[in-house]
Amino acid sequence: MRAAAGFCLPSAELKEVRDLTRYRMKTVQARTSEIQRQHKALESAGIKLGSVASDITGKGPSAMIDALIDGERRGPVMADLAQGRARTAAKMADLSMALEGRFTEHHAMLCRLHRDAIRNYDAAVSDLDQRIAQKAAPWQRETGLLKTIPGFGDVVAQAWIAEIGPAPHQWFPSPGKLASWVTLAPGNHVSAGKRKHGKTGDAGTYVKPMLVQAAWSAIKGRNWLQARYDRLVRRMGGARNPGARKKAILAIAHTLLKIAYAVLKSGRPYQEPGADFYTRRESPVQRRAWLEAQIQQLYPGCAVTVTPPPGGPPDAPTPEAALTSCPASQLT
Repeated sequence: MRAAAGFCLPSAELKEVRDLTRYRMKTVQARTSEIQRQHKALESAGIKLGSVASDITGKGPSAMIDALIDGERRGPVMADLAQGRARTAAKMADLSMALEGRFTEHHAMLCRLHRDAIRNYDAAVSDLDQRIAQKAAPWQRETGLLKTIPGFGDVVAQAWIAEIGPAPHQWFPSPGKLASWVTLAPGNHVSAGKRKHGKTGDAGTYVKPMLVQAAWSAIKGRNWLQARYDRLVRRMGGARNPGARKKAILAIAHTLLKIAYAVLKSGRPYQEPGADFYTRRESPVQRRAWLEAQIQQLYPGCAVTVTPPPGGPPDAPTPEAALTSCPASQLT
């Protein structure tokens, strides 16, 4: 793969993987559209199954829709088909009410068509997964490295290999350049010395959605990325602000891109810093070590002596530090 004129030209083998991963994405999008049409058909019949079940294509909701198609109209009977955590008393009562409507033969015909189309898409996606796994086998090592990153599964790792390549550092000198190519870098709009809000670009049709999907998956676990997401949301407007959540998830996607770049460049798996990373970094001991390192960079060769105030904790960072053994020329 090589980068030219703002885009990547894959090898013939990667081109085949790219064609399959892009077709898989389009197939999944078509399946989602079909599910939305089925949901609309149920809503037009007064069936509020989607308001109780988060996924109407699950085993329980699918069995209820099949019962509706077969002619069943009693809400409690269909609610009894619920499985797992949906079998609580409150959920069963809600399902019984949601499944009673004005479902007719016309709605049954529509739901049958949507159900068959969804099953065909499921089979197509499964077949594509097998074909992509076979085509991406030569890059199994790189795929394994990417899968050590939170949010990166088989689908995301294979899409990365197909769209960006197994060695992005050979074509992009820095992760910032790669982020700009993917259009995950925010726009830089400065007027009269003031930096204004900058949006990301419109390119990255296949890469950016994949990284955003990985970001949503990564913050579900208790890890450093979740802690970073929470800090960004608070800084950008709070959890009740939808715009803040969107901006924060784009920032997490940008972070995942930089992590993947570093993992592939170094050839080492991702090392999780831990959910308490920021707490540890902001502890007195860590902050004092960081300040001492900054002084050492400013005045190489100097010795730093920290004198805590009387009665204060010994590990607390102090605003003043005595610099000894420093050449006079460095202090002026």
